[in-house]
Amino acid sequence: MDDRYDEDRFDEDERSAQDEDRFDVNDRVTKAQELFQQAYELQMARLYEEAISLYKQSIEVYPTAEAHTFLGWTYSFQERLDEAIEECHRAIEVDPDFGNPYNDIGVYLMQKRRFDEALPWLEKAKQAPRYEPRHYPYLNTGRIYWAQGEWLKALKEFEQAVEIMPDDLGARQALAELRGRLN
Repeated sequence: MDDRYDEDRFDEDERSAQDEDRFDVNDRVTKAQELFQQAYELQMARLYEEAISLYKQSIEVYPTAEAHTFLGWTYSFQERLDEAIEECHRAIEVDPDFGNPYNDIGVYLMQKRRFDEALPWLEKAKQAPRYEPRHYPYLNTGRIYWAQGEWLKALKEFEQAVEIMPDDLGARQALAELRGRLN
């Protein structure tokens, strides 16, 4: 065999390059998670501009649906609803199974009083394979129906929300208040 080419050595080199790529991705994921956590803490402290900067850095290092969704959520605290919706669309592009951005788009459209446009997004959130807290889209759909005077539809949504998350005080209160009005 020619010493210039050893097939086994080539395979080792190829595996080594793959391992380096994997470690590079792992490092990027870890760094993105650290930035995301720092951004979240700043967001909870109401330091929105600082949080936005770190969410963007996290996305630059390694884009995730969560980072886009939480960046959108931060924009919503600043009443930048169109930007919030844009980030949710980006989140869906990254991971269409992640349900939170669907619900959030629905909520942002509710805030804009565009109820009919919000409903399909909330329905998508209900169907999303990966979504917590699962009862939110039911609660939000119920709020839309209540605002539209469709009380029986609202009642059904609130009942479903309570069935999914019986300990949620907001869902139980909405259900009790609506039942009180219907009696």
